[in-house]
Amino acid sequence: MKNKKFVTNENVSPQLFENKWLDRLSRTHIAIPVTMFFLYAIGLIYYTKVATELTNLQVVGLFFAGWFLFTFAEYMFHRFVYHIDLETEASKKFAYNVHGVHHDYPKDKQRLAMPPLLSVVIGTILLLIFELVLDKFSFSTLAGFMTGYAFYLLVHYSVHIFRPPNNILKELWKNHAIHHYKDDTIMYGVSSPIWDYVFRTLPKDKNMKRNLEVKGGV
Repeated sequence: MKNKKFVTNENVSPQLFENKWLDRLSRTHIAIPVTMFFLYAIGLIYYTKVATELTNLQVVGLFFAGWFLFTFAEYMFHRFVYHIDLETEASKKFAYNVHGVHHDYPKDKQRLAMPPLLSVVIGTILLLIFELVLDKFSFSTLAGFMTGYAFYLLVHYSVHIFRPPNNILKELWKNHAIHHYKDDTIMYGVSSPIWDYVFRTLPKDKNMKRNLEVKGGV
């Protein structure tokens, strides 16, 4: 694994900022952003129905298109933003605060999702971008995107905290365990591995997943 110096599987939540209020804002309970995104999606669907003439079939199609779009955004951000190689100390510190701390403290329950204030900012920016590009088709599409985001948060939290289920979802536990403990340059997809197949960021060792034993949360 690149640059792997420290990792603990203890439920430890380190202090990131000297200011106690700023540090507190960097934490959240997983239920808060998940609830926010689901309610946001419901509101967007409702607004679509009362403010546009889109058919139910169009709304459903746009919703799942938005969800699919999120899986692509999830992969691209994880690979090219969270794991970008940086040079300056300031940029490295920023990258660590955004994602590096999660690799060092993967069982920190309080930092497995973006804090509510940042979530509101992101949701607002996305609405402006989607509406600018898609006009009346934006609300249903963004509803699917935000639902995908909420589902991602649930999957990400689950694979880190709970034991893997004995069904097809166990593959998601194994995928993320490979990314955290074997090689952080592969398996960037968390809620779906589809883009790892497309961009060939799967394990080169065919036996890596087969030999991986996941006993608890990643």
